[in-house]
Amino acid sequence: MLAISVPGRLNLMGEHIDYHGLAVLPIALQRHISIAFRRRPDRQIHVVSQLNGQGELVGILDGDSTPAAPGDWMNYISAAVIAGRTRWNLNYGMDAAIASDLPAAAGLSSSSALLTAVLLALLAMDTIRPSFKELMEILPEAEQFVGTRGGAMDHAAILASRAGHALLVEFDPVEISHIPIPDGWSFLVSHSMMQAEKSGAVRAEFNARREAGVNALRKLGFSSYRAAIQQNGAGELTEMAAEQAWLGNLTDTEMHAFQHVVMEATRVDDALSALRNSDAAAFGNVLTASHASLRSQLRVSTPDLDRLVDLALEAGALGARLSGAGFGGCAVVFCARTRLEQVREGLIERYFAGRPDFDPEQHLFEAVPSRGALG
Repeated sequence: MLAISVPGRLNLMGEHIDYHGLAVLPIALQRHISIAFRRRPDRQIHVVSQLNGQGELVGILDGDSTPAAPGDWMNYISAAVIAGRTRWNLNYGMDAAIASDLPAAAGLSSSSALLTAVLLALLAMDTIRPSFKELMEILPEAEQFVGTRGGAMDHAAILASRAGHALLVEFDPVEISHIPIPDGWSFLVSHSMMQAEKSGAVRAEFNARREAGVNALRKLGFSSYRAAIQQNGAGELTEMAAEQAWLGNLTDTEMHAFQHVVMEATRVDDALSALRNSDAAAFGNVLTASHASLRSQLRVSTPDLDRLVDLALEAGALGARLSGAGFGGCAVVFCARTRLEQVREGLIERYFAGRPDFDPEQHLFEAVPSRGALG
């Protein structure tokens, strides 16, 4: 019996911009999707899972590639099979069991971790050791099978992160840099208690945000967001979008999406500078500004997430924002290590009090920057 663990990820800065080819700054978490597996002599795949809403899957390597219902976990198993047989010659099925201490539908990349874990297990059956480059070429495409038109940040973070570091991920081509997290900085994952199943009910909303950003870019005559930002300042671009919306050439949704993307790219640069200079106050301000944009410009926040961010700041956090696609899920809360327990207790008293389903192990825990699956 073999085993593989793949971490979740927490995005510190750069939300809804990786799929536009712009840099992001995530970390891998100490929470994982784990899969124990063994080779079968045939091409059958038997997968059992104890995760919420999951059960048993029986299939074959050459099976039907028709997706199951949106949000069904079996789609991620099928996506891994399709990805594996598209790129590599797979000869063996497997018996596998899946377990996790990573909250699902929380904006922590549990779905990408599941997809990656199953793919790595399938490849291990044929003693295939894929490179980071090979996986980055296949995993984002595999995610499309589920119906979510996301980017490649999640896969880079869960594969290549380093303990004690944030991962700067740049695209076209993919390049990564490990940025040390300053001593004394701490992050909390704080769950809004509202699930955000990106491949299920909110899939259309998620995809609509990407489409609005793409449409705005095209209407404004730019080939890419990177080119737009290189040719013009962020302030100039936001004014340009507002003017074109006033003239009727952009919808309000397209204008807001475009403005969020260009300003979020600037915030990634600011966050990177704050990290390198150990400027906690500046880093916190960037996080909170990002949440304001996600709330008011991209409109992917919820009243619960907004309240969670406000209460975290009142409890002593230096910054906070939703992390992940939004529409529920988690916030990342940034504070000095000396105030970690103060902030945590403040959230328990003012946000989570009276909620019988609150589980501190799942809904409010420290995020420890950890190593990726490839070590």
